[in-house]
Amino acid sequence: MQMLSLENELKENAYPGRGIVMGRSRDGRHAVAAYFIMGRSSNSRNRVFVEEGDGIRTQAFDQAKLEDPSLVIYAPVRVLGNKTIVTNGDQTDTIYEGLDHQLTFEQSLLAREFEPDDPNYTPRISGMIHLEKGSFHYAMSILKSNNGNPAACNRYTYTYESPVAGEGRFIHTYMHDGTPLPSFEGEPKPVCIPDDMDSFTDMLWRSLNEDNKVSLFVRYIDLATGGYRTRIVNKNQ
Repeated sequence: MQMLSLENELKENAYPGRGIVMGRSRDGRHAVAAYFIMGRSSNSRNRVFVEEGDGIRTQAFDQAKLEDPSLVIYAPVRVLGNKTIVTNGDQTDTIYEGLDHQLTFEQSLLAREFEPDDPNYTPRISGMIHLEKGSFHYAMSILKSNNGNPAACNRYTYTYESPVAGEGRFIHTYMHDGTPLPSFEGEPKPVCIPDDMDSFTDMLWRSLNEDNKVSLFVRYIDLATGGYRTRIVNKNQ
């Protein structure tokens, strides 16, 4: 597959919704994860990312304006030992608990489906980085309705072993803006992953639609030590 410009993918799509990027930095030294959220409604836009332990949580920026927390307040990132879990919903907890009970990433997600937000039926997208002896592999998943039919759930899992330096994958919830919002189609997109976390973070944030972007998380994990650096950017300050 042809490598795509992540910057262009974001700039040319006013509403990809929520997105996950995973891969390996160009110098080969870091496993990389990024997650962003966007919003069209006041409830979705009224959020920030805050650190919680080794992970992050969404939080209402103005608690008085929080309308319905069910699909907007959750932990997008959690860490279990050498595994970093990133998702667009409370299935983060489902995966964490499943892994803790010796289930695989894919098996853990069998307990979940797409979101019950008729008529969009927003896909649940998930990713996991698994560090092991100075290297890593990662997996991505999407659970989506069958072409908008909520009677059936289509499940797709993609596993990337021995990730190549400078390459990653990008998956997001919606193909583009619309009513209803059209679910993502196809494999996670191949994109370039640079060495510099700050420039990568700045590029992602700058490329997201100004009206719809809400929050961004980026983490670079040192494969030699397991240590990591994190950046969080929130539109609401």
